[in-house]
Amino acid sequence: MPNSFERRREALGERLRELQVAAGYEQGKDFARALGWNAPKVSKIANGRQTASTEDIDAWLAAVSASPDVADEVRTLHAAVLDAYVTWKDKVRTGHRARQEESVTREGKARVIRAFEIGAVPGLIQTADYARCALTAHAELHGGGHDIDDAVRARMKRQTILFEPGREIELLFSEAALLNPIAPPEVMRGQKHRLIATIGTPGVRVGIVPTGVKLPYPLLHNWWIIDDVVLMESATAEIVVDDPDEVEVYNKLTDMFWEVAVEGDAARDLLAGAAPS
Repeated sequence: MPNSFERRREALGERLRELQVAAGYEQGKDFARALGWNAPKVSKIANGRQTASTEDIDAWLAAVSASPDVADEVRTLHAAVLDAYVTWKDKVRTGHRARQEESVTREGKARVIRAFEIGAVPGLIQTADYARCALTAHAELHGGGHDIDDAVRARMKRQTILFEPGREIELLFSEAALLNPIAPPEVMRGQKHRLIATIGTPGVRVGIVPTGVKLPYPLLHNWWIIDDVVLMESATAEIVVDDPDEVEVYNKLTDMFWEVAVEGDAARDLLAGAAPS
């Protein structure tokens, strides 16, 4: 089933195709010739299989002599596509601090936060040293590593919501984050103690999916549910899902993983053995 991003891109492509035909270019190859593009590019954009750049949209609108109102409509559709899929390269172009401050704002307004992480401890319960390791690893792959200290401070600022009343916060992660850590042993020791201390915080539910447990569904990627929006991370991009049906799927999936997770004293016992003492 197409996700929110794919549906938005398909809707944009359909509208662009309508404008192409209305302008007298029934055949994509003729329109490609007018644009100076190859025909496959026109086909992929029109069929929602390729994300058009801003320059592509400008060229398309010029080629069909779009009116100002139509141009505004198409650019709005295009902006919605870009909002739903932002590459990490673009996201951290100016550094990692801005992305962390974005989370401060988003989470500060949220009433319900449900996170599931596969390979890392959730950011809201990371120590500063662990956060520095996580952000540095991200910067080594995607760039934007010049403001890691500022980004760490912003990530720590996010954690103030853990002690504010009126929220439901669920933080679930796989034991793999402890057995295959992204930080050295001395950092993991501090992180383990932080996790043990966090368990039992009012309004905050912390759970761990143990290794070896029968999973209700394959572990494919991380996700955060912030009220009625889902944020997913891939190796290359952050994807925003706001379709209600899709969000409901992620809520259901989160419930399923909670059923096989350990929490409370069982989670403390797991932590005592899973990370360096």
